[in-house]
Amino acid sequence: MRVFIAPTWGRWNVGNGMFRLKTSSKSREHYTSKQPNFSASLESDSMISDFAHSPMPPYQVIEGFSGPGGMSLGLERAGFELLRAFDIDPFAVKTHCRNLGNRCEVLDAKNVTGKELLGDRLKGKELALFAGGPPCQGFSKARRGGHIGDERNGLVLEYLRIVSELKPRFFIFENVAIFGQLRGLKYVKEMNEKLGGLYSLHPHFYNSADYGLAQTRERFVIVGKRKDQKCTFHVPTPTTQPWLTVRDVIGNMPEPPKDFSVHPEYPNHQLAKITAKNIERFSHVPQGGGWQDIPMELRLPCHQRADTTSGGWPDVYGRLSWKGQCPTITGGFDNFTRGRYGHPKANRAITPREAARLQGFPDDFVFEGTRGDVRSQIGNAVPPPLACVIGKEIMRCLLVADGRLPRSAEDVTLDQLDLFEAVS
Repeated sequence: MRVFIAPTWGRWNVGNGMFRLKTSSKSREHYTSKQPNFSASLESDSMISDFAHSPMPPYQVIEGFSGPGGMSLGLERAGFELLRAFDIDPFAVKTHCRNLGNRCEVLDAKNVTGKELLGDRLKGKELALFAGGPPCQGFSKARRGGHIGDERNGLVLEYLRIVSELKPRFFIFENVAIFGQLRGLKYVKEMNEKLGGLYSLHPHFYNSADYGLAQTRERFVIVGKRKDQKCTFHVPTPTTQPWLTVRDVIGNMPEPPKDFSVHPEYPNHQLAKITAKNIERFSHVPQGGGWQDIPMELRLPCHQRADTTSGGWPDVYGRLSWKGQCPTITGGFDNFTRGRYGHPKANRAITPREAARLQGFPDDFVFEGTRGDVRSQIGNAVPPPLACVIGKEIMRCLLVADGRLPRSAEDVTLDQLDLFEAVS
């Protein structure tokens, strides 16, 4: 049996096919079949050992635009206590509540104030972190000119308003990679104008494959650190080398039921209905191949006329490779025509459960809603392992700023923070 231990996150147990994690005490606890022995490492480092025997401070986070809870799950894994979350999508909120406790509600960011979000929940303490990723479809490369005139783009300004009202010690702003380029330049400048006086901003392009996913999903993340916090934020170093492969993540999963029902042991593991003609087309595509491998007489008319010298949508009818990584998961992952989402071996698209694994969700994280709702939630989610890694670096900063870790701990590693959590 091969067991892969993902750095700073959880464990893939390829023998029984289940991926589980331990979250904070506020949510359900999930354990792997084996837990690492931390005692020897702790005894070898007196600074870590001294900290480990004191209780962890309850640093709280509020998440806006939460979706199904990928960010919340990752931040809880990093040690934060989720105080409250909100999203406008009722099925995403239902998913969040099912998996992370009833702390998420349906709210429109346009009608929410910082004062209402806080209420009397902090009892005089400061909010440690506000996190969120305003809808990014308007900035997506898939929508030509979408950054101009898409009303959802205005939600970025609502995010900035909420941060200015909450004044958290840190904030996380997450969006598509192209937001950090020309399309989002206007909003990045506005963020600097509105928040730059109070916060130092730390923008970075993150490749999720560097942090435990078998997916080359690139995200643009800005971490804001309030300038009165006496600590230094460092962009987390990659935790996973070499990158995980598609086989590492979904290679041990059983086939979904042929009758289109949900697998009895794997929630959301369900076949998409695909025409016989498309199945025939896809049967000719090898691993790593695409529509150009389909015989001419079976190709779509547009592909028969396509000029392959100019690119020609190479990922359409694309089949994943066991030895490679998945491209960015989107809400269209169960359709051959929307990208490279074909199963490496079977003549079908990947299932929602397989897509969720590729996004870093554990198998017992259940998505609610129609099939379209589930696709959208998975495709738009923040990968929990990425949120966890960023959250742990913010947690380290907070501990240093509060004197819970000495200044010499400015270079404490994420693995050492795992040790703190393991014994606290």
